[in-house]
Amino acid sequence: MIYLREIKLKSPPAEDSYLNEIGALRYLKEHGSLSFSQPVTFLVGENGTGKSTILEALAVALGFNAEGGSRDFNFSTFDQQPELAQLLTTVRVAYPADGFFLRAESFYNAATYLQQVDSNLKRYGGRSLHEQSHGESFLALVKNRFEGKGIYLLDEPEAALSPQRLLSLLILIDQLVKQDSQFIIATHSPILMAYPQATIYQFDEAGIEEVTLQHTASYQISKQFLDDPERMIHYLLKEEE
Repeated sequence: MIYLREIKLKSPPAEDSYLNEIGALRYLKEHGSLSFSQPVTFLVGENGTGKSTILEALAVALGFNAEGGSRDFNFSTFDQQPELAQLLTTVRVAYPADGFFLRAESFYNAATYLQQVDSNLKRYGGRSLHEQSHGESFLALVKNRFEGKGIYLLDEPEAALSPQRLLSLLILIDQLVKQDSQFIIATHSPILMAYPQATIYQFDEAGIEEVTLQHTASYQISKQFLDDPERMIHYLLKEEE
């Protein structure tokens, strides 16, 4: 199911804005929009290329809290709305019954807020997210709170999860896709990117390009390392010297 079809840049950033230095924003200024044609879309690329900036702005444009949560999460530890959110417009083909912005960077803050406003935590598995490991609480939230027929934005979920738990997350994503859900995920994980028929947008200094899993830098570097870790380590440490 597709709820969000595309995002458009309705007006350019101010001339002195830091956003002008991000390749992804130059792409939007040149092309006007970024489309979402599959139930699962991955935003991938090096740190600083704009994938999380785009995802955060998209989350706010869709009505989510900038630090994570659902539309009724109302907390802030950093009182500033993302500049880009004010410049984006969303093109929707349907409205979801559910939604959540799950952000690894500020997950602790979201879990704290949740415990303050929902003491029984029924929709979250009935157990404090702070009483579980980071990875366990992350998966518990997806498993119990994501109800289907929704749009879910995930920002670098691999930060909380082991490779085995990433496989568990893939299963949960697939179950939710089969329940008419849409995912947009910023990630470095080739495991997640392997989800069948997903769109993969690679961000770099030049802009945004749709690629296959095998053409992502994350996949190529991981494969090169796993194929011959001793050689890679020898090369890296020799270069360091």
